[in-house]
Amino acid sequence: MRNNIAFLSTDVGRLFRKRFDAVAREFGVTGPQWRVLVHLDRTPGINQGTLADRLEVEAITVGRMIDRLEKADMVERRPDPADRRAWRLYLRDGAQPLLGQLRTFADEVMREAMAGFSDEEHDQLIDMLERVRANLCDEIPETQVAHG
Repeated sequence: MRNNIAFLSTDVGRLFRKRFDAVAREFGVTGPQWRVLVHLDRTPGINQGTLADRLEVEAITVGRMIDRLEKADMVERRPDPADRRAWRLYLRDGAQPLLGQLRTFADEVMREAMAGFSDEEHDQLIDMLERVRANLCDEIPETQVAHG
């Protein structure tokens, strides 16, 4: 199993999430809420359904996270002008200091994770992981869906 890229990458992702979740709690948010804030910072005005898809959670789960973040004055919902049933999500000014602190911590974790890597090795790793992601972003062939 040691040389299985799927298990190894899953384990690396789990370790990153574990570290980020622990720090998020120190700042009064959960790891998933942190991920919501990052997505809203990157894509202001995203709707709840799209955000749920990107986070790979149910829409109701995102709705509950948004409810909590809205009560904490970090997120606001605005009506979608194109769809009266939908809401667009935006960060409030109060979220920026927290995001700054969380980014500082994330940068430190990345420095720890990449300790001992040269700049060239770091770039190679990023390039290779982006290629793996691109290879997996294609739709799954029907024959694999039927057997999986």
